[in-house]
Amino acid sequence: MPHTFKPEVLEQLKQLEKKYVPLGQDLAAYLEGLYHTEFLNYWDYIHLDTLLSLQNPRTSLPDEKIFIMYHQITELYFKLCLEEYRQIADDKQLTAEWLMRRLKRINRYFDNLINSFEVMVDGMDPQQFLHFRMALMPASGFQSVQYRLIEIASTDLRNLVDKAKRAALGLQSTHEEMMGCIYWKEGATEVASGAKTLTLLRFEEKYTQQLIQFAKEYQDKNVWAVYKRLPETDRQNPRLIKLLRELDINVNVNWPLMHYKSAVRYLQHDPEVLAATGGTNWQKYLPPRFQKRIFYPELWSEQEVAEWGKGWVHKVLDELE
Repeated sequence: MPHTFKPEVLEQLKQLEKKYVPLGQDLAAYLEGLYHTEFLNYWDYIHLDTLLSLQNPRTSLPDEKIFIMYHQITELYFKLCLEEYRQIADDKQLTAEWLMRRLKRINRYFDNLINSFEVMVDGMDPQQFLHFRMALMPASGFQSVQYRLIEIASTDLRNLVDKAKRAALGLQSTHEEMMGCIYWKEGATEVASGAKTLTLLRFEEKYTQQLIQFAKEYQDKNVWAVYKRLPETDRQNPRLIKLLRELDINVNVNWPLMHYKSAVRYLQHDPEVLAATGGTNWQKYLPPRFQKRIFYPELWSEQEVAEWGKGWVHKVLDELE
């Protein structure tokens, strides 16, 4: 008795034929290849062995592995965010509903990061941290280029320029000029001399051209530019405005404040204040009220802009007392 395929198998074969035959491909050859292919295992698919081998501490202090793994997890979340930004940028028929769906994802990723930062605030032995951090110089989380890409993909580059230099630059400034006055430089500049730290010099050497190119690519594709192209009725959607404001707070207030909280816990030892591993000026760089970095200032009242981050800073300091 000849073998007969189940109807669902025949349907799948028809669909495969529609895919391969118009491309001049031999479906039978592909099916033969499938016959010889091994079953896919979870550990192979996510490269588990490789992933678990990527923690290479510089010291023998066990909590350094916690420090490494948390930062690796953070970078993976940043990559998830950047995938959403890429899809927002590349969609030629973007709608308000579709944009809101992507913004919800980005906010969810940042919520997870912010809520998990207690791993860094309370999850390491303070003495171990103060010892192994000395083996990491001049490396610093300041050098996370993915975080910088997220900032650039979120707003007009002008909103990331140092607040004291925005007016001086004028409206016709180039990407190179704006990147030269980017706000984060102040965070890795020595307070006494005004000289760039090695952390900043190495970061700029590796990433400046990539960041400028990314800024040019996203000039008309960043979230703010995409939002402004929506019809007026969509731009007034309170749900969309709420998501944009949440993104602003997550990236520019809550995330840096969690770092600030961690820095206070580990580096604030009155009357002495320890420097961060990269020599970053964390006391002036991390609190949002100093940088006044806001992606969407048009979506906030004058009072909210004037008091940007103040309430959150006081809350963090109260929790640490």
